[in-house]
Amino acid sequence: MTKDWYAWHADYEQPGSALSRRLAEVRVRIREALDAAPSGPLRAISLCAGQGHDLIPVLAAHPRRDDVTARLVELDPRNAEVARKATAEAGLTGVEVVVGDAALTDRYADLVPADLVLVCGVFGNIVDADIRAVVGHCAALCATGGTVLWTRHRREPDLVPTLCGWFAEEGFTPVAVSSPADGVGVGVHRFTGTPRPLAPGVTMFEFVGHHRLTHP
Repeated sequence: MTKDWYAWHADYEQPGSALSRRLAEVRVRIREALDAAPSGPLRAISLCAGQGHDLIPVLAAHPRRDDVTARLVELDPRNAEVARKATAEAGLTGVEVVVGDAALTDRYADLVPADLVLVCGVFGNIVDADIRAVVGHCAALCATGGTVLWTRHRREPDLVPTLCGWFAEEGFTPVAVSSPADGVGVGVHRFTGTPRPLAPGVTMFEFVGHHRLTHP
């Protein structure tokens, strides 16, 4: 059975739920990244953006809001419509919501390297080999000094330590990584290398879904 990713977002509205706690942490980290970003125009991209609950509210209230050109890519048109409505209500004219496969590099070609790359809700829904591939692609998606913000559960088998090692191999340094005791998995890495060219026409991952990964 295909998961209803529109209905899935309802858990964000439940106080104390894992998703609502993760969202709160992600928003804090996005705000910090914007606070630390250099002056001038900024670019942001969000893979599998859902309804944009992470980025849009932060941008709406942030002093740098008008400096940001952003693209949110989401496959479910219902989720994308929610994100578009929130963007319009916030008056974020620099934010674009695109319906499509977020795994395709071509979706981001004209906006990278970006200052902020959001890979939230992805790493728990794809196989380990694809996670490694996405980390490699982040070295093309992210600008030097830019921030990649990602999420991944801390349940066993806990891949986060390995994931952090993969980011290090690609020229990223950790800014913040939640511990298993936090109950949510949020990571922030800053790119210190030189961005690689983004390969055109590449599918970076297959979104399998957590249930299929754990119940093959």
